[in-house]
Amino acid sequence: MIKTITFAVIHFSIATLLAFALTGDFLLGSLIAIIEPAVNTVAFYFHEKVWQHVPFLKQRASMTKVKTMSFAVIHFNVAFIVTYALTGDAFLGGLMAAIEPTINSFAYFFHEKAWDEKKQNNEYEAEQTAYA
Repeated sequence: MIKTITFAVIHFSIATLLAFALTGDFLLGSLIAIIEPAVNTVAFYFHEKVWQHVPFLKQRASMTKVKTMSFAVIHFNVAFIVTYALTGDAFLGGLMAAIEPTINSFAYFFHEKAWDEKKQNNEYEAEQTAYA
């Protein structure tokens, strides 16, 4: 759950800045920035669960680029639907869907790399402790 929370903080920050920049409206930008990452945080949680429990995906969990792309597809769709639903503007929905998930996909990639490194370090430390 900590992994999900850390990604949520990154996601909310990026969405807030971008939604406000695109809409110029603090209230509308804030709504988009709250709802879109909230929906994506739930999607992220289930995305992680699927990758942990489906054998085909579990074997490929260390393939960060593939995992990032699978989440990016979900993210693009959520960004468009939420922005379009709140603004009624398909162009703005498309713009948000193109920019925000792209930035967050890069953030996701580096987030995954950091968590993989943390996991490897924990495994190494446990191994060293076992041999001590």
